[in-house]
Amino acid sequence: MSKDFSQESIRKLTAPWFTPPSPGYVFNIYSDTSEFYRIEYGDIVILNDVAYLIRHNAREGRFGLDDEVKFWVKRAIDLNTGETKIIKLVFYEKFTARVGGIDFECFRSPRKEARILDLVKDHANFMHGFSVPDDKGNIVRVLDLIYGKTLADHVRDMSRGMEHETYFYKHFPDILKNFIKCARAILFLHENREKHGDIRRDHILIDRETEYWRWIDFDYNFRHRENMFGYDLFGLGNILMYLAGMGDILIADLKKNNATALNVLGEEDMNIVFNNRVANLKKIYPYIPEGLNRVLMHFSRSANVFYDKTFQLIDDLDDFGSGFFH
Repeated sequence: MSKDFSQESIRKLTAPWFTPPSPGYVFNIYSDTSEFYRIEYGDIVILNDVAYLIRHNAREGRFGLDDEVKFWVKRAIDLNTGETKIIKLVFYEKFTARVGGIDFECFRSPRKEARILDLVKDHANFMHGFSVPDDKGNIVRVLDLIYGKTLADHVRDMSRGMEHETYFYKHFPDILKNFIKCARAILFLHENREKHGDIRRDHILIDRETEYWRWIDFDYNFRHRENMFGYDLFGLGNILMYLAGMGDILIADLKKNNATALNVLGEEDMNIVFNNRVANLKKIYPYIPEGLNRVLMHFSRSANVFYDKTFQLIDDLDDFGSGFFH
C-alpha cells in the first residue's frame, strides 16, 4: 500500500528542513521526473515510496566555466532518513570526440550508470548509490554524498606557492600511488566489460572521511569499433600528465613567462587530446625520470603506439614506481 504523501503529511516530513514561505503554501510533488527543469528548490520527488526534498541544482566547473548549473542533478534530503543525497535525473545528450584522428561517439546513458552502481557497490574507489525508476520508467540514480575536494582542487591547494621539484619529490610519490589505485579501479570496470566514459581530474573526489580517491559520474558511454576502452585510457593519460606536472603545462603560460623550454618544444611534444598542453614534461623539468616520461609520451602527438589495455598502463607505472617509491 502506498504511503500518504498528502500536503499535510509532506508538511510534517519537511518541517526540520523547510519553512513554507506562506501558511497556504502548496508543495509541488513529482513522481514523473521527465521535465527536470521544472523541479526546483522546495519541491518533492517521490521514488519507490520514498519522498525527497529538493534543495539545489548541482554545479560544476569545467574548462574555465565556473559553477555551470547541472539542472538534471539535484541535491536532496531523504525524508525517511534525513540523509543528504544526490539525485541524477534522466538527461540525454551526445557528441563526437576526436582524439589523435580517432572519432568516439559519446552519449549519456543512465542505464549504464545504473549497472555500474550495482557493480561497484562494495568498491572503495567509486561513488555509491542505487537506481530506481520513476512512475514513467526514467532511471533515476540516488547517490551518497561524498564530502571532499576534487583531485584538481587538492593538487592546486596543496602545491600553491611550491616549486615543482619540491612537489615532485615530496608529494608526487603518494599521489602516484593513489592514481595507480584509481587506474586499477578503472581496470576493474574494463574487466567487467564496462567503461567510465568521462575520465577527468574533477571526476575523482578525495573522500575526507576515508581519504580514498573515488570516481564519480560514470553516465557517459562511448562507441568505437577498434578499442572500446580507448577513450578511458586517454582520460587516464590526461590526469597522469596533470599530476606529474603539478598542473597543466600550457604553451600560453610558457610564452607569458618567456620560458626557455619553448626553444626545444615541437608539435610532437604536445598532448594528443589537448594540443595546447605539453606532454613531454622532461623538456620542462629535466629531473623527471625517463621511465615516467615514456609513459606520458604514449599520450603525445608523437606516439606511434597507444595503450590498448588498461593493465598495460598500470604495468608500466608499477615498473617505474618500483624504483621511484624507495
